[in-house]
Amino acid sequence: MTAGGEQTLERAAEVPAYRGHQVAVLRTERLSPSFVRVTFGGEDLAGFADNGFDQRIKVILPLPDGSITPLGEGADWYQRWRALPDELRNPIRTYTVRAVRPEQRELDVDFVLHGETGPASRWAAHASPGDRVVVVGPNAAHPGPTGGQEWAPPAGASHLLLAGDETAVPAIAAIVESLSGSVRATALLEIPKAADALRLDVRPGVKVTWLPRGGARHGDLLIPAVRETLGALTAERAVTGAANPLEDVDVDAEILWEVPEAPKGDGLYAWLAGEAGMVKLLRRHLVQETGVDRSSVAFMGYWRLGRSEST
Repeated sequence: MTAGGEQTLERAAEVPAYRGHQVAVLRTERLSPSFVRVTFGGEDLAGFADNGFDQRIKVILPLPDGSITPLGEGADWYQRWRALPDELRNPIRTYTVRAVRPEQRELDVDFVLHGETGPASRWAAHASPGDRVVVVGPNAAHPGPTGGQEWAPPAGASHLLLAGDETAVPAIAAIVESLSGSVRATALLEIPKAADALRLDVRPGVKVTWLPRGGARHGDLLIPAVRETLGALTAERAVTGAANPLEDVDVDAEILWEVPEAPKGDGLYAWLAGEAGMVKLLRRHLVQETGVDRSSVAFMGYWRLGRSEST
């Protein structure tokens, strides 16, 4: 290794890929009955890396008294958080960046509202200008890849399939708005109510279908919609291959998160996220029943029905 290469590695070790960004609420916008957009601002966002797509972040929410316990600037912020006593440990939740404007020092995060039961939904429903949080996100000063993204279709993909419930809407919305339309793409989005269908700016060749549950169970609309779409793609010979062996995942005991490191170069590329039990069923259908190559599908269990997020 050259001296320059050693210096780059040393710098990468010194500069964390993710760091806490001190921000405050600038404004909020109620997008629909179930979605509210919170726009954060602050000089710290000048150092937020604008990676686009499904960029994950952690939002550190205030304690009941409005305070946020300092966690330092290093990459060991999470270990510091875990070591805190319960009364000083702020709630943390995972979200996707909807949009970032570093030059304006602004960051948009779309929150799903589901009542007062969870700390994030409760906070977002009552957020107002000036409220402070910490956003742990990609560090623009880091010399290498910062990570936190899973959308990585191969250049030769002939069709893109994105499917998810309301928790995946911000990520899918950001992805489909970035697509050129040169490759056909289908996005299937299951949402609580018809009024939750959002207006997205997509190009021709990108088809977005909203699936309002209206009281049905999670997955009751999305699962058959994915099957129907796959059936049509199979008929067009966009999906090929024999059924693949698939190990079981206990979504009540472990995280369902399977992202290919080297996606297959042609055919279908799928990105599926949302409630873990629903994603597990879709995973089985795509890989085991339909025969989609496992290296062509990203499966992400964002949450589990009946359980709070584990941080």
